[in-house]
Amino acid sequence: SEVAWNESQHCRLLAGLVPDQFQLCRRNIEVMHSIVLAAHRTKSICQKTFADMRWNCSSIQHAPSFGPDLLKGTRESAFVYALAAAALTHTIAQACASGELPLCSCSSIPSEVPSPDFRWGGCGDNLAYGLQLGAAFADSPLKSGKLGTGALKAMNLHNNAVGRQVVSDSLDTKCKCHGVSGSCSVKTCWKGLPKLDEIASDLKSKYLAAIKVSHRLIGPRKQLIAKEMGVRPLQEADLVYLINSPDYCTPNLHLGSVGTQDRQCNKTSVGSDSCNLLCCGRGYNTYTEEVVERCHCKYHWCCYVVCKRCWQKVERYVCK
Repeated sequence: SEVAWNESQHCRLLAGLVPDQFQLCRRNIEVMHSIVLAAHRTKSICQKTFADMRWNCSSIQHAPSFGPDLLKGTRESAFVYALAAAALTHTIAQACASGELPLCSCSSIPSEVPSPDFRWGGCGDNLAYGLQLGAAFADSPLKSGKLGTGALKAMNLHNNAVGRQVVSDSLDTKCKCHGVSGSCSVKTCWKGLPKLDEIASDLKSKYLAAIKVSHRLIGPRKQLIAKEMGVRPLQEADLVYLINSPDYCTPNLHLGSVGTQDRQCNKTSVGSDSCNLLCCGRGYNTYTEEVVERCHCKYHWCCYVVCKRCWQKVERYVCK
């Protein structure tokens, strides 16, 4: 992230690039800042999305040196691959619209006819360019013939495509009002993407409903199919995984589990962050912490707010 990304020789600084990625970097050096930003966003948003779960995505901090939880075809790796592919498409699409990339700009005017109360204008996120370049960069390691088994490659390619599809489906019409005193007599509208957090939330729902698959010969080629009988047919929009995950309750380096000991839990919750679920029935310790908060705030004309600092004791609950 400290690199200027203005010379093709900078591509050599990124360890682990396959030849196709290296060539893409050299030909599109100006997009590398967006690719690095997408990687950072993937790490932070994954941890934010799973902060209240036993698996809290902490292992992503070691990227690109993934542990077993993200290398062996678990549903967790399914989520991370899908989110990374989505983040790449999303970041590039918005970088085009913000004028950061010389080879792309705003999206083309939508083909659908506008309604009488608005007109197409503004600068839409360039989803087409984001999808094209994002897929080229994210999928090339899986097509290089070096990384993992055929089943794992097929799984990761499928989940990459799911991540990009969620981004495509999230493209929505955004508008800005014009008129006397904000009357909105005329609206200018364009196609834009929501925040990446919303896309991550959609992918989390797919993670919870992910389907276990096997890679079998169907006709002339191998395909991913649902492994268990009675499960609904596999759809293109489903996240898929190959092996069951550990329960992530106790540390197990072989499985990639760091356990939940010393994790902070919510005593009053009945969800995944509850002390009962997060601590896996081991119980929890209680301690009191003093925190400083702004209080007794007063607004002064014009135009600032003055607050005092108050100390408050807060109870915390930590898994045994």
